[in-house]
Amino acid sequence: MSEHDAEAISRTPQTTATMTDFNAKIVAEFRENAGKVGGHFEGFSLLLMTTTGAKSGKQSISPVMYVADDDRYLVVASNAGADRHPSWYHNLLANPDLTVEVGTETFAAKAEQVEDTERDAIYNRFVEVAPQFAEYQKGTSRRIPVLALHRSA
Repeated sequence: MSEHDAEAISRTPQTTATMTDFNAKIVAEFRENAGKVGGHFEGFSLLLMTTTGAKSGKQSISPVMYVADDDRYLVVASNAGADRHPSWYHNLLANPDLTVEVGTETFAAKAEQVEDTERDAIYNRFVEVAPQFAEYQKGTSRRIPVLALHRSA
C-alpha cells in the first residue's frame, strides 16, 4: 500500500455499512486466492479474524494485517489512526477466543493484549513493514493496542 493509499483510507469517513462492504470484498478475495489480496493491501500479510461480538454475541470477520512471531500472530488495533478502537478489539477484550484464517489454514486461537516495552517493539515492527502505522499513532491521542494471537491447543 502506498502512503497515498493509506492516507486516503485514513481520511475517508467510514460508515458501518461502508466498512462492512469493504471488509466483505476483502474476505471474499482472501478466500478465493489462498490468503492473497490486491488493491490497498497487496503485498501485505493479512489474516482473517472471526470474533464474537461483545454486546451482540454475533460472529464477525475482520481482515487485519499481521506480523508472524514464532508461534503467534501479532496484530494492531490501529483503525487507520481513528480516535476509537476498532470493533474487533472490543470483541476480543470481552471474548478472547477467536478463529483465525491465514492463507488456506483455519484454526482456533486466543488473543492476549501486549503491553509496555514489548508492545512498543512490536508496533515498531509494523512501522518498518508499513510506515503508515507511524502516522496512525501520531494522528490519535489513544495508544494503539497490540495483540498476540496464540493457537489454541
